[in-house]
Amino acid sequence: MEPDVTVSRAIAAPPEAVFAALTDITRMGEWSPETVRAEWKDGATEAAVGAVFTGHNRNGDKEWSIDAEIVELVENERFRFDCSVRGFVFSKWRYEIEATDGGCLVTESTQDLRPPESLERSAQISGVADRATHNRAGMEQTLARLAAALE
Repeated sequence: MEPDVTVSRAIAAPPEAVFAALTDITRMGEWSPETVRAEWKDGATEAAVGAVFTGHNRNGDKEWSIDAEIVELVENERFRFDCSVRGFVFSKWRYEIEATDGGCLVTESTQDLRPPESLERSAQISGVADRATHNRAGMEQTLARLAAALE
């Protein structure tokens, strides 16, 4: 994964607590300003490689849902998922957790794989024309909310 946007934050909580919170995708609405809720699909009930979930998103009056598949899971260290539409992976997301003396450093990264011809339609659906700037602000909020909940 070659991220377009990366944000890090020190969180005064053990890596195990951060990993548990991030991988419980049913709590994603507590952290993310865009993903208002997420739910497991196809019988999945917890994070595992191959598990699929649907994220329900909102930006102003725009709402949309996206399926994501967990593609990497290293306990207390890494959580990565790919978002797709009709089998095409259009974005990748990764959380990395590094233990520190005071808790951990959490890094959230995303890679935008949308082809140029889909950008206008994507902006119509989400109301977001500048996805990188929007994602950076959202990622900063996500990590701040996660820290506030766990510290």
